[in-house]
Amino acid sequence: MRAAMTGVADFIDALGLERAALAGYDWGGRAACIAAILAPARVRALVTIGGYNVQNTLAQPIPASASQERANWYQWYFNTERGRLGLEQNRREICRLLWKDWSPSWRFDDATFDRTARSFDNPDFVSVVIHSYRVRHGNAPSDSRFDEVERRLASRPPITVPTMILHGAEDTVGPPGPSEGELSQFPPGTERRVVPGVGHFMPRERPAVVVDALLKMLQ
Repeated sequence: MRAAMTGVADFIDALGLERAALAGYDWGGRAACIAAILAPARVRALVTIGGYNVQNTLAQPIPASASQERANWYQWYFNTERGRLGLEQNRREICRLLWKDWSPSWRFDDATFDRTARSFDNPDFVSVVIHSYRVRHGNAPSDSRFDEVERRLASRPPITVPTMILHGAEDTVGPPGPSEGELSQFPPGTERRVVPGVGHFMPRERPAVVVDALLKMLQ
């Protein structure tokens, strides 16, 4: 994700922009939040879906509630060799199951899933996914080039750029409740919206909500 942040800055440069508004969720939300922390002069505004999407990979993990630990079953699975082999052999089945778990009310069709599922066949898909979930739980090394960045992010530095927080009310990956206490990580006046009937994939389930948030931040 730290490399993704560098990619965000490079993309802004490639567009010939001094600053850009960013919106993202999950891994993309993490890259957007980190870019806002490390390069605030380049980020005009931020729409973060899920709140303060910055992981502390240096701290000992703190157990979540029993229900949330159960919801995170795939993370523990991917930290085993059986899980790596399972993702290699059953990548589409696992990802489709996770889509359903993460967004319980989203009724996507086969064509919608298949358009994305082609990316699961990329030769580096399994290795990237497995490494991400193992690094965050201390079971694989991160890229040493970003050690200083990891140390800085471990201190949970605040985001200072104008921000709006969006949450799907039915998101089982990052339920909206915990982020209520995260407003201190954002500038005063940051708005937090919990969108009913939406799960984890807000840009696909309710794209207009994300667009409206960005437009409001750009006014």
